[in-house]
Amino acid sequence: MTTPFETPAAVQSKLAQPHSFNRRSLLGGATALATALAAPDAFARNFGRGAEPQRYPDPDIIVIDPKRFKAKVGNTAIERLYTGCLWAEGPAWNAAGQYLVWSDIPNNRQLRYLDDDGHISTQFRKPSNESNGNSFDTEGRQISAERTRLVRFEHNGDVTVLADKAGDKQLNGPNDMVVHPNDKSIWFTDPGYGAINLYEGIRTNTGSNSPYQKEAVYRIDGQSGQITKVADEPFKPNGIAFSADYKKLYVCDTGSSHYPNAKNVVWQYDIDGAKLSNGKPLVDMTLDGKSGFPDGLRVDTEGNLWVGAGWVGEGYDGVHIFAPDGARIGQIKLPEICANVCFGGKKRNRLFMTASQSLYAVYVETRGAHFC
Repeated sequence: MTTPFETPAAVQSKLAQPHSFNRRSLLGGATALATALAAPDAFARNFGRGAEPQRYPDPDIIVIDPKRFKAKVGNTAIERLYTGCLWAEGPAWNAAGQYLVWSDIPNNRQLRYLDDDGHISTQFRKPSNESNGNSFDTEGRQISAERTRLVRFEHNGDVTVLADKAGDKQLNGPNDMVVHPNDKSIWFTDPGYGAINLYEGIRTNTGSNSPYQKEAVYRIDGQSGQITKVADEPFKPNGIAFSADYKKLYVCDTGSSHYPNAKNVVWQYDIDGAKLSNGKPLVDMTLDGKSGFPDGLRVDTEGNLWVGAGWVGEGYDGVHIFAPDGARIGQIKLPEICANVCFGGKKRNRLFMTASQSLYAVYVETRGAHFC
């Protein structure tokens, strides 16, 4: 970011040089220093661990509705735990191992963050078949949405293909998934981003002769493994999450990336056994006349939706928090587009955010409704 002011460090450096120490330079330097210190917008915040301490409360955690958004912690700050990805996605927390796994799609790898000492494994899985979303089932097995299929990593090291087709056509490109604890069913989205560009997958024919099918939400039966389409109203179904009581399903729609009639919304469905009903847009992502993609989401124990969003710019990109009725109640501003989020940590009260090139985290005064 460019600025008409010299930084305080630069001014102080000039003042420390004896050969330039005259009345004019002293007055000019002091004026520049005072001006710079009085203009916080002239500085880009450094989220790194080696940065200057952040004054509490963190100004980038915004309370919009104080009566309903009570998750802000006054004495915590947003941390950037890692940077160096090309497009970070799919954070998932393993409670038994106390680690976070996430995807870097263009680099064709998965990374892992260890909670005990902050170690980052940059080659946790490589190649990853350009995986996107991740989750863990009730037995602690990792599930990944690879570009061409949905897979599960077994405890003995084997890889089980859960889905690579629906009907007689191959999947477009699975994106995200959730596991129902009662019947072990897996619900996943298939928007097809991995099949439309070289950067995150391949570029193939998506017209009438395409081997692919309409974007949709699917359910894998926990006993038979049968794959059933459960919804196709979203233009490009992306992030997916259960409500805190498992009675509703939320689906992010990022279809406006390719469909002019699509809206940036989060859909809500009633869950009726193995079926969905009463689908409707619950969340409108418009804020101050601007609307960004709702990419990935999680739900807390109070039923609030935490939605990773962006493609708008400064002041919008980050995490938007919505009450169960769809009203926006809070916001976490990040310097990068946020693709997805998850709750983790020993108390499940730490929000991890995969945002473009980086992994961020912040403690909140709530818990994730689900273990992943």
